Amino acid sequence: MPTYDLGLEHVSLAFATKTVFTDVTQGVFEGDRIGIVGRNGDGKSTLLKLLDGTQEPDSGRVTRRNGLTFGMLTQRDALDDNATLREAALEGREDYEWASQQQSREIVEALLGGMNLDAKIGSLSGGQRRRADLARLLLKDWDILALDEPTNHLDVITIHWLAEHLKNRWSRGTGALLLVTHDRWFLDEVCESMWEVHDGQIEPFEGGYSAYMLQRVERDRQADVRETKRRNLARKELAWLSRGARARSTKQKFHVKAATELIADVPPMRNTLELKQMATARLGKQVVDLVDVTQVYDREQGAYTDIDPDAAALAASARSASTVDVVEPMVQEPQVFGSVTIAVDDADDPRLASAFGARAGEVAAKHGLTHHEPAGEINALRGTRDDADADETSAAVEITVSGRKILDDVTWLIGPGDRFGIVGANGAGKSTLLKILDGTLTPTAGRVNIGKTVRFAVLSQRLDELEKLGKYKVKEVLSRYKPSYIVDGKEVTPGQLMERLGFEAAQLMTPIRDLSGGQKRRMQLLLILLDEPNVLIMDEPGNDLDTDMLAVMEDLLDTWPGTLIVVSHDRYLLERVTDEQFALIGGKVRHLPGGVQDYLDMVEQLKRGEDPLGLEGAAGGPATGGDSPANGGGSADAASAATTTEPEAPKLSGKAYADASRRVSAIERKLEKIATQKEQLEAQMAAHDPSDYAGLNELNGQLQELAAESDGLEAEWLDLSEQMGQ
Repeated sequence: MPTYDLGLEHVSLAFATKTVFTDVTQGVFEGDRIGIVGRNGDGKSTLLKLLDGTQEPDSGRVTRRNGLTFGMLTQRDALDDNATLREAALEGREDYEWASQQQSREIVEALLGGMNLDAKIGSLSGGQRRRADLARLLLKDWDILALDEPTNHLDVITIHWLAEHLKNRWSRGTGALLLVTHDRWFLDEVCESMWEVHDGQIEPFEGGYSAYMLQRVERDRQADVRETKRRNLARKELAWLSRGARARSTKQKFHVKAATELIADVPPMRNTLELKQMATARLGKQVVDLVDVTQVYDREQGAYTDIDPDAAALAASARSASTVDVVEPMVQEPQVFGSVTIAVDDADDPRLASAFGARAGEVAAKHGLTHHEPAGEINALRGTRDDADADETSAAVEITVSGRKILDDVTWLIGPGDRFGIVGANGAGKSTLLKILDGTLTPTAGRVNIGKTVRFAVLSQRLDELEKLGKYKVKEVLSRYKPSYIVDGKEVTPGQLMERLGFEAAQLMTPIRDLSGGQKRRMQLLLILLDEPNVLIMDEPGNDLDTDMLAVMEDLLDTWPGTLIVVSHDRYLLERVTDEQFALIGGKVRHLPGGVQDYLDMVEQLKRGEDPLGLEGAAGGPATGGDSPANGGGSADAASAATTTEPEAPKLSGKAYADASRRVSAIERKLEKIATQKEQLEAQMAAHDPSDYAGLNELNGQLQELAAESDGLEAEWLDLSEQMGQ
């Protein structure tokens, strides 16, 4: 038996209703970077507690090298509510102590940026407490670090920073990491081996998440596995991984040829053209158009916390930074400030509520506005009256709203069948954008045109609607819906859809309130889909789901023909279920042709003091963004035509364009010929006598020459295409 630095020897553990581990022997060596996956409830967090010593096994033992230090981030922190952030997270360190070392300074700025070090822990939000606990852990030196869902409540910028920190925290071959997370990009980026916890066992795999998927598919292929659905989903996810997932394009961790053979008969994830045609039939041509939309929040601190808590918290931190001990963030979120004047003749105008929040009534009274009799309704989508008999004699009052522009003159067109992902830092205003899209919030200026056939459904981070059904059994709730639905061309019942989302038939008699967090999340998605909306807005849909259930959800969404808008910090999920990605940054909705990596590149430029957003020189000073033209496009055509912050390079014309076009065609033909020659050479090498080193070397030399020629041609092709404006 190997001697582990920290390990389990013949460990068994069972609770009242479930056996968690049965005679498990597994351990951690110095230098390991291990990702732990498995279904919710199979024992991932329990495994970390066993290794930490906070959970005792029923039999067997936990071994630990003398002097080993073990730090663990649990899903529930043990921070003292009465302690200050400095006392709890920094453990009393003064500013000069943590700021004098690069690593500790980066940890504090990345995780505690914008937070008041004198604030009491009990006054912090759940996400802020999570960041404080993670900072406390990372500021110490540990031989082994165990993190249970460390990416929860982190935005995509901080998740990327944390991945880099963990990769560089120890020198190679030293330290060890145990990581439980549903973020598959994070697993692939950080981990070098995987443990799958299932059926009371811990099964090890070499490589990161991609390699684990390859080995798992091969294991399922060779064995007569009962869980046929699970196997097919794993194969489909492998297909996604190997068919050009952008988040993985720079770090392929599995053998491409082997993967290609395994997924040869797996169809594409979605037929985009067919889904768009179906969506057009259901939706009509217009879905949601934002036209010259500006959303301003009044400067009054905390006035709009009920509208966008993250944006309100960011504003509060910025306003108090000069008077209290607030940590400067690693990357300052670009903020646009300005004023908008609106003409209002009614205290009930929804623009007042959206701009001033809780202070809307006070502002209306100050300007002498009164409440009209409800002779007609305010159209919440356009901020105008529908009835022709409205009191036209009331004099309009001009009210100026001054403060932060969450959206700054944004035009964004969303069409039928579009699948758009939205990314942005906490406080950028993503919640505000979603509320404007579905019509629950009227923008300060501009128009929101919503198609007549649109039926919205919103999968929010909260489970309030589901909590109202707590006393009812699952079967009773499902009985309120149609007996059958058409999914992927097949007729299915609500019960079958429920099974597809990982529920068992026995759970039909379970009250909603007794479901676990992950089960409630899946139930929430099921009920939304049973309502048959044609525009689905999803805010962090991956919360509380394990990697297998995420794959199930993604598979279900692949066949959904409506318009899909997803906000998520999980870049894998975002790029997996959407076709185009956009960033909300600097008051603009900016198209990301290269996916989430384009957004991270923008942030890195901001960090270096560069100006990728074209904000310098704009009205309001360096901390503001001006009228940058970079609004994201809408439907497929508008998305591809989204403007950038840099002026376009001059395009070729006339004879130069014709010559370049002919050269591009010639290069493409040459590249096809080279690809064929390379395949022939590779086949010759495979069939060649392995003992004939001279012959193999000659063939390899020819292959290298072709590769070099191909690289040169590809570079020329890219250069010419750019000059031609393609």
